[in-house]
Amino acid sequence: MSFDRRIRIAPSILAADFADFGAECRAVEAEGADWVHVDVMDGHFVPNITFGPQMVKALRPHVRTVMDVHLMIAPVDAYLAAFAEAGADVITAHVEAGPHLDRTLQAIRDLGAKAGVALNPATPPEAIAWVLDRVDLVCVMTVNPGFGGQGFIHPMVPKIRRLREMIGDRPIHIEIDGGVTAETAPVVAAAGADVLVAGSAVFKGGSAAKPAAYGANIRAIREAAEAARS
Repeated sequence: MSFDRRIRIAPSILAADFADFGAECRAVEAEGADWVHVDVMDGHFVPNITFGPQMVKALRPHVRTVMDVHLMIAPVDAYLAAFAEAGADVITAHVEAGPHLDRTLQAIRDLGAKAGVALNPATPPEAIAWVLDRVDLVCVMTVNPGFGGQGFIHPMVPKIRRLREMIGDRPIHIEIDGGVTAETAPVVAAAGADVLVAGSAVFKGGSAAKPAAYGANIRAIREAAEAARS
């Protein structure tokens, strides 16, 4: 998993057909997805329950790109090894999920995965100022976590810009999760984001059997983001 700041599109399988996840992962990758994003929710840290390590393990053979696992769970440390063993390439934990973020990030890297840290909308970027050298990815939540299909929170754009300044020349991705569409992608890309998580905006209008719409949706988001950088 090499580093550069080109735009990456990471479809969230939370918006895919739950009865056919393997085929959905293969379809979005064939249609141009760079990563596959897996939203893990526990019904405690966020008001929804989704996937556990066994689901991630089952998906792993179907994902040829990067499996990006976003843990919206608390406590988080006790489950890191299970998700790493299941095949996660990137494991992202929330600032708000536990009292020892530095330890959590060290543990993720020690398990052989890339370490991500996520910030809820109300959490300031300065919350991660002292762990940036432990981090491979910063995920900015541009909705309140818990459900797909929410609208983009526009006041998060200055937070993205501030994180871009804080990161400097460190090899750290800025990922955006929530409300990403062809309309919002240019805004976040211009602010400094390079990994765009999109659920409904990718999966709308298509299916694993008829995935052409996935490709058209991915291209629209990518082209809009790249145009904002030129």
